[in-house]
Amino acid sequence: MLMHNPPHPGMVIKELCLEPLGLSVTDAAKALSLDRKMLSCVIKGKIGVTPEMAVRLSIAFNTSSESWLNQQIKHDLWHAE
Repeated sequence: MLMHNPPHPGMVIKELCLEPLGLSVTDAAKALSLDRKMLSCVIKGKIGVTPEMAVRLSIAFNTSSESWLNQQIKHDLWHAE
């Protein structure tokens, strides 16, 4: 059974990763070697987490890349259904 309206992984990045560490989008993008605009679009839920980005997030925040991709899949599937 799917969670009711699972959060976009961008919200998780913002609320559980960036805010507790006091990181700005610009600082986080630099640390992740990502374009600031791309990270901003993910955080706003405009684009999804890619496999490459999932790997970068997993390294930076000591998580698994699978967890980021699973969040994205659950979000996308809920909206598709």
